Amino acid sequence: MRQLIAALAAAFLAACGVETASTAATAAALKKQELEQGKKTLEQAQQKIDQAAEQMQRSAQRSADSPEK
Repeated sequence: MRQLIAALAAAFLAACGVETASTAATAAALKKQELEQGKKTLEQAQQKIDQAAEQMQRSAQRSADSPEK
């Protein structure tokens, strides 16, 4: 009887370890996905900033090139 209880306790503890490892792996995968999405958002923001800076530069150049009245 003691052997059966010990075997069941060992199986239960092993199952808890597997569940914990699975949960940690899932959390790590979610964090990785969040990080990748954050990088994409940062890249998109940088592109928009670059485009706005180029547009401002073109506008300033046009103003400088146009004859003043």
